[in-house]
Amino acid sequence: MADVDRFSRIPNNVDLNNDKRLQRALEAWQPAYLDWWREMGPAMAQDKDVYLRTAISVDVDGWAHFDYVKMPEYRWGIFLEPQNPDRKIGFGDHEGEPVWQEVPGEYRNILRRIIVTQGDTEPASVEQQRLLGKSAPSMYDLRNLFQVNVEEGRHLWAMVYLLHSYFGRDGRDEAEELLERQSGNRDKPRILDAFNEPIENWLDFFMFTMFTDRDGKSQLLSLSESSLDPLSRTTRFMLTEEAHHMFVGETGIARILERTCQLMRQAGFSGDVRKLGGIDLETIQKFINLWFSLSLDLHGNEVSTNAASYFANGLKGRAYEDKWDDHKVTEAMYDLEGLTDGKLERRHIPMRTAMNEVLRDWYVGDCQAGVTRWNKILERHGFSERLRLPDRKFNRGIGMFSAVHFDPEGHQLSDEDWNRRKQEWLPAPKDREFLLSIMAEPVYEPGKFANYIAPPQRGIKGQPINFEYVRTEA
Repeated sequence: MADVDRFSRIPNNVDLNNDKRLQRALEAWQPAYLDWWREMGPAMAQDKDVYLRTAISVDVDGWAHFDYVKMPEYRWGIFLEPQNPDRKIGFGDHEGEPVWQEVPGEYRNILRRIIVTQGDTEPASVEQQRLLGKSAPSMYDLRNLFQVNVEEGRHLWAMVYLLHSYFGRDGRDEAEELLERQSGNRDKPRILDAFNEPIENWLDFFMFTMFTDRDGKSQLLSLSESSLDPLSRTTRFMLTEEAHHMFVGETGIARILERTCQLMRQAGFSGDVRKLGGIDLETIQKFINLWFSLSLDLHGNEVSTNAASYFANGLKGRAYEDKWDDHKVTEAMYDLEGLTDGKLERRHIPMRTAMNEVLRDWYVGDCQAGVTRWNKILERHGFSERLRLPDRKFNRGIGMFSAVHFDPEGHQLSDEDWNRRKQEWLPAPKDREFLLSIMAEPVYEPGKFANYIAPPQRGIKGQPINFEYVRTEA
């Protein structure tokens, strides 16, 4: 592994200076990326100084530098974890063989599609969130939004590096197309449906970073087990940055809950917290239902021969593969709840074909841990209400449950009942109108927060809460 070159046009630890062809190709892509950032990145503060962290190393200690930077001048770099020369393939039919430093020809198209799909999510989320800064609930939150945005941009660079390095002309063409698709665009939408959903308020944003970025974590964990060593090393470092994105989501909702509890006590336990400008628990639950179900879809079909092939061939593993006992999974079975002739039943299927569901199991458990922490806020304030994850069959757009309706408890519904009751469980237009009404005015004064959200427990990197995280007058 080369030392980190922090001062080249593209910061990196992959020794770009000694691969002039690759360096020229990436430097040729860079202006198009910057054009995309200026056009489709945050719609405000592009010329402002923002207190951001920038990756400068892959060391566990001291990998990031914090300072003011204008976002278009952010040092988006390419960083891979150090290579382990003794690493072996950890699962599937090739278990125990040396990992691959080049792409095997028979897996070239599949691996390219996996990398493109992952790469497409990174600019998509930036596009979804580009207008949020205009309604920021605080300078602290504005800074966190921008931090998430620039790091999604860096993750795009990570995938583009792999495409340019290992997939030739096809990879370069795919890298260009990553900048041509746009979230929600009717003619050239992003690949995955959840990344075409509008994020028009801060409750959406916090739910997205809680649930959809957590799906990103599960996918990165799966790819970090890959037999293609450069892909594994790339995604392992991406996980370091991704952790902050989920922190933003989980603590953002926690702060909304904290403020909601304060306002509920002020209004009286039976009072309408909306009248005091707070976000009621029913609305919060609706947004949990929405973003959790959308993010469940990102794991794919419950039964998948593609997922079985990816595992067998060593392309994608399970989250924390080393914690499993059986890494070949040739005989293991999985107990799956499914539909047969419109009726629910449990059946045993080969675990390899259920690998999407195995990863979804990990994801649901990780989400539940976060919801449990949210409920402790309600408990601490003396409220009996509890938030919950909806049943995984609820509001599905992909898989065997997509053609049948279920309520959040998992009870099957007729089309008529679903259409009549769905706004009990999912955000209705009036819910979104209310949120936009209480988020109409941004709060840019350091240390001040919108009425619907509590301050964080501490600031960023030892800075006080009332620190000027974005120099709005610069």
